[in-house]
Amino acid sequence: MKNLYKNIIVCFSLVTLFLSCEKELDLSNPTALSIEELLQTDNGFQLLANGVLDAYQKVPANEFLLIELRSDNVRANSENGNFPAINAYNVDPNNGDVATYYSNNMSTIKHANTIIDNRFLAPENQQYTVGEAYFMRALCHFNLVRAYQNIPFIDKVLDITKGEALNYPQLPEAEVYAKIIDDFKTSIAYLDGVAQNRYRPSKGAAICLAAKAYLSQPNPNYDEAELLLASVVENNGAYNYDLIFTERNNAEQFVFNADPLDPSVDLLTDSEYYANLAIDYGYVFGNQFSGDYSENEIVLDGDWSNNSGFEINDEIIFSIAYDLVSSDNYTTSDSGLGDQVETDSESHSFAMTLQGPSNGVNIASLDFLEVMKPELQPVRFPATIKALSYNPSEETNDTFNAKFPTDGEIGDNDWIVLRYADVLLLYAEAILGTDDSTTDSRAIDAFNKVRLRAGLEEVANLSKEELLAERRVEFVYENQRLYDLIRFGQADNVLTNFSVQNSLFYTNEKKYLPFPQREIDNLPNFYKQNNGY
Repeated sequence: MKNLYKNIIVCFSLVTLFLSCEKELDLSNPTALSIEELLQTDNGFQLLANGVLDAYQKVPANEFLLIELRSDNVRANSENGNFPAINAYNVDPNNGDVATYYSNNMSTIKHANTIIDNRFLAPENQQYTVGEAYFMRALCHFNLVRAYQNIPFIDKVLDITKGEALNYPQLPEAEVYAKIIDDFKTSIAYLDGVAQNRYRPSKGAAICLAAKAYLSQPNPNYDEAELLLASVVENNGAYNYDLIFTERNNAEQFVFNADPLDPSVDLLTDSEYYANLAIDYGYVFGNQFSGDYSENEIVLDGDWSNNSGFEINDEIIFSIAYDLVSSDNYTTSDSGLGDQVETDSESHSFAMTLQGPSNGVNIASLDFLEVMKPELQPVRFPATIKALSYNPSEETNDTFNAKFPTDGEIGDNDWIVLRYADVLLLYAEAILGTDDSTTDSRAIDAFNKVRLRAGLEEVANLSKEELLAERRVEFVYENQRLYDLIRFGQADNVLTNFSVQNSLFYTNEKKYLPFPQREIDNLPNFYKQNNGY
């Protein structure tokens, strides 16, 4: 239930790790307990674990601006403040989104470290909270190393009055990845046997994200990733993981199509089946369709809206919950740490909704619209692209996404950290390894499951190029494209071409964000700015 995160008591001051002058507001009431008092209560570790998840709700609030907006999938129009500069790879180290994303991840790490530092005090029935803490610490560092590359790895609550941050220099990304993988593996041990809750870290999620870290590190370990992913894919029934998918013989028939051989028989057309699969695809994101079936090229004529009853489904492995509640306390990408008060009422990213800043941060790029066409993507198109804003005859037309249909600054779509389609394609990637293509039946089967749900033909031979292309259309607006390009070694080639075509300023150093200037200023001559900034 989304209400999982409500009534959370965050029982300690959230001081930004690296001597920042900003303090994050306490979510607790005035009588909140101290850490020492809390640890003596029966459910203290549970409350602390809830606080970790609550803190993480802030992380996706501006991730789209820093990740997806720097890919070839989307663009920002010229009326959106500094967002076109981000889109053009002109990111300033003093940019507020750069600093806030870093701080929000570090704040969550501090919450997690509070549990880890006190883990030996956790009662037997709350040991799972220690596993959740290791998981969330790993996840936040995974976010940071992919975004900023060489970062410090923070493994304890730092006493800033003692200058303990000076013991945590920036590390080479390979060392950071090794620590991330160790944390995920530690969480697996703690979470083994714990009942699954898709709004909380789980053993299955930890296994899959450890594998994704193995694939993302500078020298990918394909063998270890394959072993981990195989343990989930080959036993997906035990984990209750599967794609949301309607078999053809169970599909709904929207209009009567007479069989030429027997006019009394209603035939299911491909177009009708694609409509069924498109509804399935929208369901993955907690969206329901309201409208009509159309026999035109888009097949669904109507609108999507969030339905919280759909959001916990078999495809979701780990998700961050958001509720649409009446509140003046919401967060947008411009919010400072001190503005972030009641996270249940936040949209995970205001920028990704239809009415994002000036209606123009989540516009599909013309390059992306070349591959996301109704005739090429009969299933994913109607569940991804807002059809009313789609006009391929007008090159400058603003085409918005339909995956997150909220029209305002607060929204109730959950943020999906990991879903089973990703696991299947990561499994194929691990099996491919360093090869350019494969006919390995395990990789082909995993890949084809995702293809079939998209209404596309199966393949008998899978290439890395095809896998990367499939990931692009499957995960658009889910902040994966930039990291996929980097992981596949294609970022420089693809983004340089995209930059030239659109008069942008990408260079090979711009794959990563600048290290926040605020952190450099807090500890002079200690942290080094990334090349290119």
